[in-house]
Amino acid sequence: MAASVSEFFESLKTVDASRTAGMRNSYQFDIEGAGQWLVKVEDGSIDVSEGTGDADCTISANEENFMKIVNGEQNATSAYMTGKLKIKGDMGAAMKLQKLF
Repeated sequence: MAASVSEFFESLKTVDASRTAGMRNSYQFDIEGAGQWLVKVEDGSIDVSEGTGDADCTISANEENFMKIVNGEQNATSAYMTGKLKIKGDMGAAMKLQKLF
């Protein structure tokens, strides 16, 4: 369980490579109240950097809702359906994010 948004993004670097094998996607996270992160997944390797960049999709949420999602207290699909989580760009890439959680 992540204690902060920064801690969550830091923990992505240690995700088991087998969980993201074959994935080649990039994600821009805009977390209101916490910052922005660019996550690039390249066949098992995950690169995380603060800031913005070119990405297949952009995920936006406020800090409270994002933390509920990453800690399993809020379902990401229902958060999306109720507008608490916004996704722009490649929805197929966004669906692959489930491998990281």
